[in-house]
Amino acid sequence: MPGIDECLTGAMAIAGARAASLIDWSSGLALGSAGISPTGDHEASAAETTDVVRAAVESETFTVSEDRRAPLQDIIVTAGRSYHLICFIDTVFDSPLVLHLWLDRAEGNLAGARYRLQTLAEELVLG
Repeated sequence: MPGIDECLTGAMAIAGARAASLIDWSSGLALGSAGISPTGDHEASAAETTDVVRAAVESETFTVSEDRRAPLQDIIVTAGRSYHLICFIDTVFDSPLVLHLWLDRAEGNLAGARYRLQTLAEELVLG
């Protein structure tokens, strides 16, 4: 089972991947990053990703579903030339984590990248 480095390497192997980060969204810190950051600074990107995650998590619109308060699985943000996939990671400890992938729209496949990112998140071993 992969650790952080292997997880990020796997994310960067996804077609069209530009950057990947594992982020503790309670603190806004990147626990690990690979590739080139969309802003040129992985820590700034992690803080901005945290803002998006917190907005979604704190919103009833996104968290209330038919089965009441089902946890969010992922967030997808589309931009002119890219996608940002943010996948929530289940952990056995208190820090809430997400895996963030910056994907080039022309070179990547959103559905395939989403599936692969979810698999990497499920296989990730922390500790």
